[in-house]
Amino acid sequence: MINISDEKWKSLPKFNDKLNERYGAPGTPSRDAFEARAKAWYYAELLKEERKRQKLTQQQLADKIGKKREYISTIERGNSDMQMSTFLQIASALGLRFSLVVG
Repeated sequence: MINISDEKWKSLPKFNDKLNERYGAPGTPSRDAFEARAKAWYYAELLKEERKRQKLTQQQLADKIGKKREYISTIERGNSDMQMSTFLQIASALGLRFSLVVG
């Protein structure tokens, strides 16, 4: 276990400060673009992990949704701004269900 004093803890850089420094403040075009890429990567990872859990190849998943394997690969690398309809189509092919929760 590592013990960090309150003084040391307070002197450490904050994650949001680092994000602001590198990508700009929340609401700026560069920060919005970064957050969009991060979300695309996150959702692509969810789908990829489920595909792997089911022991499906990219080709098998692509065949299920009528797309090319390269398209699945592009999505899984986070190099595609996936539309919601595509996300739901892939999720459905994997047997995943999603619901919207209003909070």
